[in-house]
Amino acid sequence: MTVRTLFPRLLVVCFALIVTCSVAAQSSESDSRKTSTTLSSNGAPRLENEISAPTSAAERRPRLVESNAKSNAKVGRFDQLLLTAMQSHLGSTYRYTGTGPDSFDCSGFVWRSFQDVGLNFLRGPASSYWATFPAPLKQDEFKFGNLVFFSGLTHVGIVADEHGFYHSSRHHGVVYSPFSDYWMSRIDGFRRVPLELMQAPLMNQKARAAKPVINTSSIEEENHP
Repeated sequence: MTVRTLFPRLLVVCFALIVTCSVAAQSSESDSRKTSTTLSSNGAPRLENEISAPTSAAERRPRLVESNAKSNAKVGRFDQLLLTAMQSHLGSTYRYTGTGPDSFDCSGFVWRSFQDVGLNFLRGPASSYWATFPAPLKQDEFKFGNLVFFSGLTHVGIVADEHGFYHSSRHHGVVYSPFSDYWMSRIDGFRRVPLELMQAPLMNQKARAAKPVINTSSIEEENHP
């Protein structure tokens, strides 16, 4: 076989090899791209290294739990400070229009207790607090820190729990009283003091020294308030 005969055949073989290698390379590149892409939630392709925002409740839960934990910690800290502030005034005498530090009327005691923990609002009679603050949900009425009003909005105290409240009594000064039949029959309703009124961070509030709780019965309060 002469060179003139072999040369065309060699050209055909070389061309076939070049085409085969080119196709193989393109196929390999396509496979590589497929393995590095996925579909997003809306069906559009995205790269594997793209970070998408959480779309399910399960994905969002860690952030919500962290937020709720911070909120609960703040409320717990506030409750402790308010309780200590109220108890630090136990035994103080009653004085009409008094706001402390050693004598209070009922609305003055409420105002001073919240002032002690950084909540600032206008000092006024019980009826002004009723008109100013929002009502809590029915199931939250006896929640700690809510204001409870009596006898045609002439008297106000601060709820401790479903069992009793703190207030400045005309005959006993600042005391803790149980929600006896006497008091329950005179309740006008409840109001909630918003934490948004806080003037300084809770971390800057210093706890006051609490005093022993003075308890009064309904019989002792017949000449209320």
